[in-house]
Amino acid sequence: MRKSIFVIILSSVLASCAKTGFLDDKTNGLTEDVVFSDSIQSINFLNRIYADAGYSFGPSRYTGSGGSGNSELCTDNAEGSNNTAVPADSYVQGALSSISVNNGFATDKDYWNTPYKNIRRTNLLLSKLPETPFADVTKKRMKGELRFLRAWYYHYLLIAFGGIPVLEDKVFEANDVPRVPRTSYADCISYLVSELDGAASDLRDVVYKDADYGRVTWGACLALKSRVLMYAASPLFNGGGVAGDTELKAVLAYPSFDKNRWQIAADAAEAVINTGLYSLYVDNTTRPGYGFYQVFLKRVNPEYIFSFNRPAQKEFETFFLPPSRSGNCTMRPTLSLAESFPMIDGKSIRESSLFDANDPYANRDPRFGNSIIHNGMMYMSNNGTKTAIQTYMTANGFTNTSTDAYTIVNKYTGFFSRKMLDENLTGTSSGTTERAWPLIRYAEILLNYAEAINEAGYPEKAYPKLIELRNRAGIRAGSDGMYGLKKDMTVEEMRDIIRNERRIELAFEDQRWNDIRRWKIASTVLTGFNTVHILTKTSATTYNYTTGYSMRQLKFRDAMYLLPIPLTEIQKMPVLKQNPGY
Repeated sequence: MRKSIFVIILSSVLASCAKTGFLDDKTNGLTEDVVFSDSIQSINFLNRIYADAGYSFGPSRYTGSGGSGNSELCTDNAEGSNNTAVPADSYVQGALSSISVNNGFATDKDYWNTPYKNIRRTNLLLSKLPETPFADVTKKRMKGELRFLRAWYYHYLLIAFGGIPVLEDKVFEANDVPRVPRTSYADCISYLVSELDGAASDLRDVVYKDADYGRVTWGACLALKSRVLMYAASPLFNGGGVAGDTELKAVLAYPSFDKNRWQIAADAAEAVINTGLYSLYVDNTTRPGYGFYQVFLKRVNPEYIFSFNRPAQKEFETFFLPPSRSGNCTMRPTLSLAESFPMIDGKSIRESSLFDANDPYANRDPRFGNSIIHNGMMYMSNNGTKTAIQTYMTANGFTNTSTDAYTIVNKYTGFFSRKMLDENLTGTSSGTTERAWPLIRYAEILLNYAEAINEAGYPEKAYPKLIELRNRAGIRAGSDGMYGLKKDMTVEEMRDIIRNERRIELAFEDQRWNDIRRWKIASTVLTGFNTVHILTKTSATTYNYTTGYSMRQLKFRDAMYLLPIPLTEIQKMPVLKQNPGY
């Protein structure tokens, strides 16, 4: 299939650019002059910058003894290996520091070095672009791609650290030690907005061939701008920040609150919507919520704005499925997340008459069953037939021999991840799935708009976007056509609904950790223990459901709303001031 060609190119470039040399990427002994005088090598160099675009989303981002996962493990959405060698556990247990060992937050693994390596690659290619052997129209397109990618890596730095050194177009030699102080938060945002506007202009009229599917588009520039401005309007950065050194106040956030920043963020999201380029992938005919299930299994769909194309594989099935399906059960959903999903009528489990505590998985928002594997769910087995998954504890005379069951030594949460998984595959079955990681999708833009316009003071304007999402989810409209939403909500009431909608719609998509920090609620949700579902069998067909608690204690410190800059960087550049609390 032609649309997979760009994926294959990225895979081949990864292997050739892992060595040291110019830009830390000496390519089989090639020099700068050779690379940038050759069109194929120059495109390969650009593709290498793309190759890290999904680094934050990757399911094996955090690896350690006994487990792996990504930022979802830093939240109330998931539990993992209960092993402090996994960076997420160091985070939620309050053990994070600028000198943490085996800590992906503070070493060269990703939070600091991966973005800056790619920013340097971008700046180098931009500086060499005039001498590359391309037509002017191609150079303009490449410039637009590069400016977006540079902003992409900067936006990860900004949400993690607050204001960081903005290098603009500077290219430092491999052994140089830049002496660049941290840029104010306001100037960082202004720079990213300007770059994304420029990139959008460069890419406005670009039409890619099929072989280039997956490259940055005009719409992607507008979408990233929407995310950047929404983050900037949020409590952590909009006059917020963290307690500590007043010298860094303007670096960590805007010094004062400005409600109009929410309106600016709403306008940016609306600009994406008004392009008419994107729509939700809807199919409630096959079964309720089938479109939500299918969208993650199609590289090409109307909802993906920026994605990371993968070769045909079954990586998520291997990572997330339970042991009985030959999976590693990484990032197991919590009871708290499960309870966040409403019922099929759109009302919460506390409000809906459809909720039955003795049958808690029935009549739920279809996104629940498409996101979470629960006890009794019929799911493809290793031998190719659908059988029920069993997660209950051995009790009351009923023997549970399932490998998915609870044990006293190692509690599961009672749930396993299903989102983004092909229901016809197991970890050992034959077959693969076409997949792209959804780095920005249209559902996020609808949620961005709803949140921003509500915080700007117009909750009534948020309703249509939430209804659009709930309709695609397969929730029933109800006689009033409100999909379970209360009429005439206040800003505060609507805020709670939007935050919950964002939690369930974007679960396991590398969003929750940034959200609980930018909303400044991490200190509330990351305390005590995550909740788990304990099931014991009371008869051949009935179960007793109780709430339990994870083995991993949550000890969030307010300093951790922002990450520490690695100590090695501070030692190299004393002008680089450390974040408070580290």
